[in-house]
Amino acid sequence: MPDSIPKRSWRAWRGLLRPGDWGVVLAGFALCVGAGFWFWRGDAPDGVIVRASGRIFEKADLSHPRRIEVPGPLGITVVEIEPGRVRVASDPGPRQYCVRQGWLAHAGAVAICAPNEVSLTLTGRGAKYDSLSY
Repeated sequence: MPDSIPKRSWRAWRGLLRPGDWGVVLAGFALCVGAGFWFWRGDAPDGVIVRASGRIFEKADLSHPRRIEVPGPLGITVVEIEPGRVRVASDPGPRQYCVRQGWLAHAGAVAICAPNEVSLTLTGRGAKYDSLSY
């Protein structure tokens, strides 16, 4: 790039914007934020499907707290249920990805403990789809 082209500072560009331009910028920002909240929200779940080795181990309601012990090839995976949410409390897998995922609270959310072949899927009317569903 030749050195003869002057570089404009932010203050110089800011002086070129009119009040209507600022309104368009703010409206665009508000639209992006609103779309993020609208499209990435998941409805409340009504149940969980626990799978072990690809087969349904148990279907449970999320209305009352309980613990489910799911056997797998590496040992026992403990699933903890509280009203409206579920998580993997402990897993014998080496990396603990499903435990680190924390509480799942939106319909369509999935936690997979691949080494132990255990998975959780939250069910509900407004399930949002992720890349696993594609």
